[in-house]
Amino acid sequence: MGTPEVTSQPQTPVQDGLMMLGEVACRYRVGDIRPEELPMVAAEAIAAGLDTPTLCELAGWPRTAPAQDIRDAFEQALAESGIELPDPVLARRHALRRLAARLVAGDLGPTDLATGEEWWETEVETAEERAFVALIPQCTCCLEFELRLDRRSWEAALRAAALALASSAPVGPGC
Repeated sequence: MGTPEVTSQPQTPVQDGLMMLGEVACRYRVGDIRPEELPMVAAEAIAAGLDTPTLCELAGWPRTAPAQDIRDAFEQALAESGIELPDPVLARRHALRRLAARLVAGDLGPTDLATGEEWWETEVETAEERAFVALIPQCTCCLEFELRLDRRSWEAALRAAALALASSAPVGPGC
């Protein structure tokens, strides 16, 4: 007897659009996406196959519309799409994973992580998150002080921790 063949179903455009909108919801929640960017996000979600009344309305708005109106419409469009706005802790953990993935992809260098961003305050839950956060210096002056003797070892450990985090299971639905 042979092993049964496992086939995965390709994602539909709507599923792709929902994944994209879930990702944007996480990024929006931590401030990585500004309100004036959301009308274009809505247009991209429609192009990906999503169709809700508020999403269509938002896609037609100018970037200069009042920020609070854009926020309200975006959050309504999420609800119409069945996507909950993630809680801040989940969104922050997701941002940490994006940071790790950017390091792995080479979009950031190890020293770029010493931005003063308060990653050490992130409520981490997994061993991979803890290992990665523990290696991020609080600022560039801390980086120089902490690493003056063994920078290569730190960079290797940081990249390994980033790869482990980026490769680990997602942190929540939609993120």
